[in-house]
Amino acid sequence: MNVSGVGPNSPVQKIVSQPVQKQVPADAPRQLPVTDKLELSGMSHLLRTLKQNDIRPEKVAAIRAQIQAGTYEDDAKLDAAIDRLLNDLID
Repeated sequence: MNVSGVGPNSPVQKIVSQPVQKQVPADAPRQLPVTDKLELSGMSHLLRTLKQNDIRPEKVAAIRAQIQAGTYEDDAKLDAAIDRLLNDLID
């Protein structure tokens, strides 16, 4: 059995495309590159602040012990805590 090709065999040539250079007049205004811009609303800043975990476990344990012992019933401490909470919500 004899197998032969259909036509003459020629080596495969690589075709390379060249990028086209645009001819821009020298007096044409230059365009600045377009950039993306992101603006965050005040609500997003508030949500980020609320998601931060700033709870100090040792302080919570100390206050919890004072409450159980009955020594944390101080109106000044309660007023200060409420003021801090309100200020955090406003800011």
